[in-house]
Amino acid sequence: MEVVVRAPAAARNFHPGQFFRLQNLESRAPRLSGSPLLIEPCALTGAWVDAERGLLSMIALEIGGSTRLCSILKPGEPVVAMGPTGTATELPTRSTVMLAGGGLGNAVLFSIGKKARALGNRVVYFAGYKKAEDFYKRDELEAAADVLVLSVDRGEAIPARRASDRSFVGNIVEAMVAYATGRLGEVSIPLSQVERLIVIGSDRMMAAVSRARKDALAPHLAPGHVGIASINSPMQCMMKEVCAQCLQKHVDPATGREEIVFSCFNQDQKLDEMDWGNLAARLRQNTVSEKLTNLWLDRLFRLEDPRVV
Repeated sequence: MEVVVRAPAAARNFHPGQFFRLQNLESRAPRLSGSPLLIEPCALTGAWVDAERGLLSMIALEIGGSTRLCSILKPGEPVVAMGPTGTATELPTRSTVMLAGGGLGNAVLFSIGKKARALGNRVVYFAGYKKAEDFYKRDELEAAADVLVLSVDRGEAIPARRASDRSFVGNIVEAMVAYATGRLGEVSIPLSQVERLIVIGSDRMMAAVSRARKDALAPHLAPGHVGIASINSPMQCMMKEVCAQCLQKHVDPATGREEIVFSCFNQDQKLDEMDWGNLAARLRQNTVSEKLTNLWLDRLFRLEDPRVV
């Protein structure tokens, strides 16, 4: 679900990698069987901005109660869009950057890839999806990459339409290995030239890429490259180091020293320092309540469906 908000100040101040907090207003929220359809604070990444028109695009994956309720918003309805918050993604200049996006993570990488290319970098971009039906915004993906590799876990492949691009059926790590070993044909940007890797997706997808850097991809990546993940830990205030809902544990790979960081202050964190088990546990701490909320929404929507089609 793409939500475009007129927010001139937010659009002017946005930098790729930053995100926003979106809510609706209780006074405007519809009620079904006495239940107000209130959107709890949602952390949504800016997909694109139009600073001249003051427009901000955010993309929500409809999996939880609040993200599902983004579909009830009506054109012209006032909402609360706070931000931009977080930290802009750090990018090199005149280098080689590798992007890896899983599902919704690809919406985040549109603007990052475009900015990376504008800084004179070459960009090889692996965009992974569960199936071809999940694929969206091809033009934006192509604009974000010199080489785009489209992978799907199963089913029909997503055909590439540029000569430099490739398609693959398998998970994103398998796509990277196939690319690196020549199974996808001759490539213009070998992984050995990558100096910075940025991965955004589910915690399991990012953890898989992190592990692959040490085994399956180790022979193909430059030893000195920097690996960064955009961490999607639970958030509440999104006001930078206030409520502590977004805390994430790091472990120094050399000393074993533990450190706790605020993800809403800087969501881009080093792959080598991440405690992936800690992140997985944090993301699943509200599983029962989220399932109950989804069941309640299913019931309400069967009685009367207020969603925008």
